[in-house]
Amino acid sequence: MNFKQIAPPAYLQPYIRCYWVLESRDKPVSEFRTIADGCPGLIFQHSDKGLMFQENKQLPHVFLFGQATHHATIRMEGSFAATGIFFRPNALQSVFGMKADDLTNTCIDLQPEAKKQGFYLDEQLAAAAEGERLNILSEYLLTLVRKQQGRDDPQMQYALARMVESSGMIAMKILRDEVNLTERSFERRFKQYIGMPPGLFARICRFQNSLQQLRNNDFEKLSDIAFDNDYADQSHFIRAFKEFAGCSPKQYQQQAALLMDNLAPLKR
Repeated sequence: MNFKQIAPPAYLQPYIRCYWVLESRDKPVSEFRTIADGCPGLIFQHSDKGLMFQENKQLPHVFLFGQATHHATIRMEGSFAATGIFFRPNALQSVFGMKADDLTNTCIDLQPEAKKQGFYLDEQLAAAAEGERLNILSEYLLTLVRKQQGRDDPQMQYALARMVESSGMIAMKILRDEVNLTERSFERRFKQYIGMPPGLFARICRFQNSLQQLRNNDFEKLSDIAFDNDYADQSHFIRAFKEFAGCSPKQYQQQAALLMDNLAPLKR
């Protein structure tokens, strides 16, 4: 497996965490577990080299996926090759003008929408070399960003920044007071903006912070991670970890090295 991350151009950094490229010649079939990371994404898969499936459903050649609220299993067949994007949490609304909760735990074929903007992504990306593929994607996304200018939600952007900054440990009442919204209005607008209720997103932020500590070996015992991330106890932390990662912290540590921020190989 060869995996690398590439920084986006500066003008797209408010919307994109990174581009990535994955190539595999290891096995005719490989399975991976996705991990809830609080962010949507985009994937172009080179159909002449392999295919990607979820729950036995073949995924489109170019697809946009929404927020994941739990772990999932992806199957890759053939000598797989893909180019993808890890977006920021708010990208579905800020870039694509979508209600983010319409795409939670699912994906759409991006081709029809891209064609409306004059981009034939499947054909263009398939014919391009790596650097050119990233330029095509950047040009397409910049076109969308310009179209959405002035349509963002400053209150929800502020709430998102505060939640990420605090690793999900800011009290929801404090956050609602800071954006001057009722509980009902805040829940509704946050869900449309990010793709899930604020409480669930906060839990994923806490999980991701604990995952980073685990990756960096920044702890002496698991209970340290639990208390650092505002879990009631170690058992509470392990339950949350299994919900979002599909395995226990110990099992996670025993797995092969991670390929991506939110993708781990499944051992058989």
